[in-house]
Amino acid sequence: MGLSRLDNLYRQMILEHASHPHHHGTLKNADHQLELRNPTCGDVLVVQVAMKASKVSDVAFSGSGCTISQASASMMTDEVIGKTAAQVEQMVVTFSKMVTGDSVDNVDDILGDAAILEGVAQFPARIKCATLAWKAIYQAIENDNKESTIGLMRHDEL
Repeated sequence: MGLSRLDNLYRQMILEHASHPHHHGTLKNADHQLELRNPTCGDVLVVQVAMKASKVSDVAFSGSGCTISQASASMMTDEVIGKTAAQVEQMVVTFSKMVTGDSVDNVDDILGDAAILEGVAQFPARIKCATLAWKAIYQAIENDNKESTIGLMRHDEL
């Protein structure tokens, strides 16, 4: 596939997820919830997670943000359902490395369709937008408190 066709596929997939996000809304049965804000651009995401038998049984996100943050959140929700907390952690680390330009083995196997966001590495200003939802789900699952917690992504966090 030619580079321009891959570029178009990348753009189409991002626009599709941003325009028609998967798992957008709220969960009635959420075990964990976390709100994260990206102070550099104003993105705000609330991620809710339901766990069953130590796996993500359902997930939803709400909030507002740029096309990249919304598309990334949509793709993340598709990929984490059925995963354990340890698998989600591996996905978050892999995603963070990928979008910062680090070489990652088995990225397609670990991230599924979300691996298409690898191109974000070419746009450093968008890295925090892309990682916001991934960090939110990780922190939500790791937080044993079922109450809503609010976090800010610090400048030094990716």
